[in-house]
Amino acid sequence: MVPRISFWLFFALILTPGTSPHLSAEETSRTWKALENLSPQERQKLDLSTDTPRHPQVPYLPAEPYPFTPPYTAEEMGYRLMEFTSRPRWSAVFARAWSSISTQGVLLNPGSATNFLAYHSSAAGVEAELALNPGEEIYRSLSQRTAPAAAEGSQRLSIRYRTGKEFIKKEERFRYSQAKRRVRHDAPRRRQGKIPNMALTPDDNYGRDAWEFSWRVLGLDTLHQTVRFPKTRPTIMLQNGQTGQFQERRTAELKLMGDSYRYYTAEDGVACYVVEAQARPEWLPNYYVPRLLFWLEEHSFFPLRIEKYGPDGKLIHIEVRLAELFNSALGERGYGSLFTVYWDIADDLMSYFVNDSHRVTAWKPQEVALFFSPDFMRRQWYLDTSIKTQAQVPSPELFFLRPALEEGKFPGERPLRIPPEVAAHVQAQEAAGRLVFEVSEQER
Repeated sequence: MVPRISFWLFFALILTPGTSPHLSAEETSRTWKALENLSPQERQKLDLSTDTPRHPQVPYLPAEPYPFTPPYTAEEMGYRLMEFTSRPRWSAVFARAWSSISTQGVLLNPGSATNFLAYHSSAAGVEAELALNPGEEIYRSLSQRTAPAAAEGSQRLSIRYRTGKEFIKKEERFRYSQAKRRVRHDAPRRRQGKIPNMALTPDDNYGRDAWEFSWRVLGLDTLHQTVRFPKTRPTIMLQNGQTGQFQERRTAELKLMGDSYRYYTAEDGVACYVVEAQARPEWLPNYYVPRLLFWLEEHSFFPLRIEKYGPDGKLIHIEVRLAELFNSALGERGYGSLFTVYWDIADDLMSYFVNDSHRVTAWKPQEVALFFSPDFMRRQWYLDTSIKTQAQVPSPELFFLRPALEEGKFPGERPLRIPPEVAAHVQAQEAAGRLVFEVSEQER
């Protein structure tokens, strides 16, 4: 467990008269640094300008060509993190499993599917997206359900579009119901509305566009934990999408950025920029999370932790991820989310996604035209039955832990006011090493 300092101890150390100017042992073990405390060497990769040149044709984009070069502005970091949505930024096939768990310990909406992803351009990723006009297609995603048994055979086709101020529709969705034997054109989801029985919104799922926010660097931090497994789940089975082989992995040995990452600290920590994004009212008036904090791995800008704050300034949601280098040909932009856990704090509701058995795929144009269309779903052809997952959470006692609150970090920027009943569940969880669903009055 990473050493932490409490919020109040931190202030006692800096406010007590006569305190020694030398750092205490607890302070030297602190993992984070505010912007004003960064060394000249740490500032070398940062451009703190607020009036950087703009793109001559698209004024809301930076003038420097993507993917940018150091030193980076906070805004450029925001564009780089757009690479890492819940779906890969390249054509691929992968298995996905998911479910939620309520504060009473009830598993909700469990399922799995095989996902087929085809990008409109061979030069996928944010660079290709920024070259499109609003309304043009980015990719198509076909999802074929494999569990639960009642949903097996149902399919969903999603078409993702480049957005802009006038064209705001992110996705078009078609759904095939095996029971009704028909394809339905679903109404677009409201990007701010919660997905039923899930601790996330469509924006959490699709990703957010950097131009809709203003950006600021808060400092640096080193993360040692994100997605946490309970002590009741010491191993998990994962499939290699290239070989088809399953491998049992010890959950305690799963690293934040995967085994091939080269920049771990001696304690397997990952250095991150901590960046604030504030919703721009001209783009997102009355946005449900007007302020977000991102912990971005300092080389790829992969978001390992995301905190979301509501209109009243309170922390309302935490998202954490474990990454894997799924597409090594893309270098630092080839990372994807292996595990993602979402925590809606007010409802004490959690959800997870596992992206397992990943395989980079080059679709032929005729395959895209045939497979990624609403009409194809009626045929009920399974494109690839070898892509599977055994990484589901089968019972409540094996569900992921709530994300750590990381108390004490950036205290002036992170008001952690957790409802008392939720705080009691967190305390009981930390003591037990697994989720606890009932807490007595004495324990509160």
